[in-house]
Amino acid sequence: MRNELKVSACLSGWLLSLLLVVPAHSQTDRNEIMVFVSPHVPRPMAGFRVVVVSEREIPVGKLKVTLRPEEGEKTELELKKKGGGPPFWAWWQGRAPGSGLYTLEVQLERRLRQSRQIRVAVGSLGREPGSTFWQTEDSWDREWENLYSAWLEALFLEAGEKDSWPDLDTILKQPERNFLHNHLGQGEDDDLSLKPDCADNPFFLRAYFSWKNRLPFGFHQCSRGSLWRPPEVGRWFHNELPSGPGDETRKFTRLMRLVMDMVHSGTGRTALAEENSDYFPLPLARDWLRPGSVFADPYGHTLVIVRWLPQTESQPGILLAVDAQPDGTVGLKRFWKGNFLFATEEVVGQPGFKVFRPIVRTPGGLKLMSNREIQESSDYGNYSLEQLGLDRELFYSRMERLINPRPLDPETALKELFQALYEQLLVRVESVENGEKYFRANPGQVIPMPSGAAVFLASGPWEDFSTPNRDLRLLIAMDTIDEFPDKVARHPEMYRTRPSEKPEAIQARLKELSAQLARSLKISYPRSDGRQQTLTLEEILKRKEAFEMGYNPNDCPEIRWGAPAGSEEMSSCRRRAPAWQRERMEQLRVWFKKRLHPPT
Repeated sequence: MRNELKVSACLSGWLLSLLLVVPAHSQTDRNEIMVFVSPHVPRPMAGFRVVVVSEREIPVGKLKVTLRPEEGEKTELELKKKGGGPPFWAWWQGRAPGSGLYTLEVQLERRLRQSRQIRVAVGSLGREPGSTFWQTEDSWDREWENLYSAWLEALFLEAGEKDSWPDLDTILKQPERNFLHNHLGQGEDDDLSLKPDCADNPFFLRAYFSWKNRLPFGFHQCSRGSLWRPPEVGRWFHNELPSGPGDETRKFTRLMRLVMDMVHSGTGRTALAEENSDYFPLPLARDWLRPGSVFADPYGHTLVIVRWLPQTESQPGILLAVDAQPDGTVGLKRFWKGNFLFATEEVVGQPGFKVFRPIVRTPGGLKLMSNREIQESSDYGNYSLEQLGLDRELFYSRMERLINPRPLDPETALKELFQALYEQLLVRVESVENGEKYFRANPGQVIPMPSGAAVFLASGPWEDFSTPNRDLRLLIAMDTIDEFPDKVARHPEMYRTRPSEKPEAIQARLKELSAQLARSLKISYPRSDGRQQTLTLEEILKRKEAFEMGYNPNDCPEIRWGAPAGSEEMSSCRRRAPAWQRERMEQLRVWFKKRLHPPT
């Protein structure tokens, strides 16, 4: 039996009753609350988590979660954190002093609504190993999707744009962030090693949650696609295929290796109307772009939404997503043009916001829901072709209104653009330094450079340490800042401006503010001799052309940061890419000047 409870509730005077979880194919009442207990079987004194999830905002101050032994006084669980909306969630922490049966009680405004017995035990708590990766015990539905969203938000709740981790398992191994840590009771997270790239990362997150909760998980082998044909869906792999011997961690790791071998940048860009794709497209609506939603850009990068920070009277809204880089680094990115590229013309496949296609159990085995089934399902109903052929500027305009429903004053909007560019540059500092660490460990090496458009889509050290995709996004981000004063002057109605102020005055004021911000914000990078070089954003913005040729890891960091020839900054450079590689870069430079990605 699953370790959850449901509460049917109308929390502003709702009828509230706590029920055992209904069968997977039953109707889902949008007023229900799901209560999830982890680990699967709590251990004495080890602590356990209770997570409450709802479509409606939870009046956490009126809810009380308590634990009572067979004999003795009940104790109130500690509220650890909360978030969301939608879905909304709250996380309580508890501890049972000894083994035996306990009663978990949920109260609303001091009235007992439901009680349930849970078993606290010692010894091995794992399920019997089988011949598959894991045996499916339930189907994906709205409740599980809501818990998945809550889990992702909780995982990154305290993190901001400056935070990054060397790999995914670093954050999954933190029980204060991950309420599924050791959920199976076998210490299964201890030896976990997960280093996805950007295309793999959504699948790793979905697979981890599915593994812990015995939900179905699958992925397809896809073609790369071309300008004339989107990537095509091929063989389907899933958790009920033969796994070979091993414990929980070994089997899961083996499945993730298959993901790394099969999933690539084309996986997220299959046709929006494809019936068997791993993702299906979403409407551009706040209620559906929840944590767990995936953004596949037209050039191969993939991000997963983890958190919305709502707009307030004093602060603009922010939409945060997590991504993984080829070198294994995992970090947070905010939604803006510099991080989320969108285009529908002259691109391979069909990009945009998507979400994992639900997999359900049937008498004949695991099955992917069709587009029609998704649209007609009371649990979903969110299949949409709204993004098909959507104009780029219209896409960004719609997203801006979702993130900031009330128009921003242009000064605040410009400051946010600079902050986003600043965060992007900090990530680049780390990326360039990762390449330098490689050369310090491998002196004298020259990383092979692919030919043509393969520069943007490669493997091995070039993929790990070159930055052509990131630098193309960086150039677009710089353009966005440079063009902002003119944009506001052309469309003052999009911002909170004074009706009497002339466009020319708005433009002049914003250009002056832009200059001030560019002088005040600074980054530092390690030079070849170890000294720190500090650059203002003003200097970086003047080096745009240099960034068109700054992605080759065989060049020293001074070249990669655009140091002028003959400058003191350039004097410490000790390494240059071979001449033949520079010639190839010059041939590709046209794409950087056009701010376009070659078809890959």
